[in-house]
Amino acid sequence: MMKGSGKRQGLRLGLLAGGLGALTSLNGCMGTVPQPVFPLDRRLEELGPSRAPSLVGPWLALISNRGGRDQVVLLNLEDQRPVPLPGLNRPDAQPLSVGVEAKGERLAVVRQLEGRTELLLYRRRLMSSQIITMNPQGVPRRVMLRADGRELAVEVSRDGHWQVDLIELP
Repeated sequence: MMKGSGKRQGLRLGLLAGGLGALTSLNGCMGTVPQPVFPLDRRLEELGPSRAPSLVGPWLALISNRGGRDQVVLLNLEDQRPVPLPGLNRPDAQPLSVGVEAKGERLAVVRQLEGRTELLLYRRRLMSSQIITMNPQGVPRRVMLRADGRELAVEVSRDGHWQVDLIELP
């Protein structure tokens, strides 16, 4: 052992301990570590494998694999129950992305149907879907709906480039 190396090692250990203490203090400032909401997690597990979540207000929209096919699911987080979406989940359509607004009335969906990818707006009260035409033409991939339901942000492929379109809704 070289002369003075014990002091250096002690100094390093002191700095390491001080650094760990600072990290511990910082962790305390950050509050608790985020944890899953267990009753909701159980409900989501019951729905099957899920992806593409959209969370706004008391509404969680996602794409869940139910019975071997993907479907759009809307959960009211207050009672953690799925809300019926009659006319939205066609057996011949593959949903890719979903967005929900804060009232849970409107859902925006990107789906594949008969070899094409389309964007649509679903209105729960009317139980109807309206195709939204991309202008200029493009292939939508992901969609987000503004909380007030009046505007969409859509990721669109045009000529091999990804762009984001903002679309105002009536």
